[in-house]
Amino acid sequence: MSDTPEPDTGDPVIEEYDNNEYVTFALGEERLAFPLERVQEIIRMPDTAEVPLGPSVLHGLANLRGRVLPIVSLRACCGQQPIEADDATRVIVVDCGTPLGFVVDRVSAVITVAPEDIESTDAMQSTLDARLLAGVIKGEQSEMTAILDVQEIVDREFAATTRRIVEPGAVVASGEATQVAEDGDDDAVFEMVSFVVDGQEYALPIDEIQEIVQVPTSVSLVPNADRRVLGVMDLRGGLLPLISLRRVFGLPQEHVDESARIIVVPLEDTESHKRVQVGVVMDTVREVLRVPLDLVDALPQFVGGAVSVLSAARLFSGADLRAAVDSYDAGKQTEESMDEEQADEWTDTDDQLVVFRIAGEEYCLSVDAVQEIIRVPDELIRVPKSLAFVEGLVNLRGAVLPVIDLRARLGLTRSERGDLQRIVVVIVGGVRTGFVVDSVVEVLKLERGSLEQAPELSEEQARLISEVANLVDVNRMLLVLDHAQLLDAGQREAIDQTLAAA
Repeated sequence: MSDTPEPDTGDPVIEEYDNNEYVTFALGEERLAFPLERVQEIIRMPDTAEVPLGPSVLHGLANLRGRVLPIVSLRACCGQQPIEADDATRVIVVDCGTPLGFVVDRVSAVITVAPEDIESTDAMQSTLDARLLAGVIKGEQSEMTAILDVQEIVDREFAATTRRIVEPGAVVASGEATQVAEDGDDDAVFEMVSFVVDGQEYALPIDEIQEIVQVPTSVSLVPNADRRVLGVMDLRGGLLPLISLRRVFGLPQEHVDESARIIVVPLEDTESHKRVQVGVVMDTVREVLRVPLDLVDALPQFVGGAVSVLSAARLFSGADLRAAVDSYDAGKQTEESMDEEQADEWTDTDDQLVVFRIAGEEYCLSVDAVQEIIRVPDELIRVPKSLAFVEGLVNLRGAVLPVIDLRARLGLTRSERGDLQRIVVVIVGGVRTGFVVDSVVEVLKLERGSLEQAPELSEEQARLISEVANLVDVNRMLLVLDHAQLLDAGQREAIDQTLAAA
């Protein structure tokens, strides 16, 4: 990965817009446009990390100022042949519920269009699928510009992203994503962030949430604090009191692990009229849900189960909020004097990852999942009629070890055998299995909780690549494989039959 891409100063500046403004661009001979209200920024083509098993239109993942951004080939979406990126190539970052970057040949301009200058797609001769077009902008000298339907592209190519995974650091302040219901607006939606406490799914309205952050590696304890208060943490130079929602609900507080998240909500103490930010610790945060407003009263029918919608203002009693305020004040007084041992109640060990390369990209597995790493032997026992990605069998200290070409398993081109290749041995479905990788790089230590949820771009990719290690400081992105998903149930059964035959 190279340096984080910054917006181009020579491209259109995305600051203010109205519903009649469009970003126009070229895609081959086609003149196309996105509504400016959906465009977040325009950047140069970044370096990307390829994602195996993702949609064919996905170019890869990029690091955009510390956030993971999927980069999509708009040419592939529109059925056009790919071309090499050049100095004119740009990526238009579009709000599709979650940001997606669309690669275009070049950006032309930001234009303002009168409503009467927009016609239906029937008036345009184009090589594009008409279902991808939302309308046509009439131009001078019979030139026409097609308006692309962003949602149609997303629904067609990225069905898995319609339910957004909430990433740590996501700022979801009021007004950013919530659609306001107007009288007579049948399309109004209610947006909420869902989370889990003790196996039950709840939600908070998105406009009551300031941001979502990861659990820190350490929390400063507050002497004599209310049992519902876990302590205070530093949030960008300020103190944030942390309240356990489990304890507010009268449930036992379990160990806080890397899946837990903190939802930051602004509240006001009615007694002191002091306004504070409170961090509410959840077992895990799931996603942003968008529900038609007229279905809010019928939420038990939504997403196949009940989702209880809470109110942040009503969630905490006066005692809860007073405890948070007192902890905030006590934290300010004792912040300098707290020793490290006292502040480290829920610090856990670092994440340790075995990093290896496949086809030039870096992948990793949890060190706990890796049994051992061995050289690839000169000869493998070939097995007829086995799965295409099964290389053969190895006698490993008297036990038969099936060996799989991880390149082939990920849908990548096989490579010639080399001295750097290694077999990474893991247990999948109770069977010791070896996976051939191009090379093993290192065992990497990361602070617990520093892994991010990977974007869901296809069903198989989301199952196999569940997390991303986005190392912003060194411009490095690692795709974390779930060892339990390296083989599905059918593949494991076929390999079991192979072993039985052997």
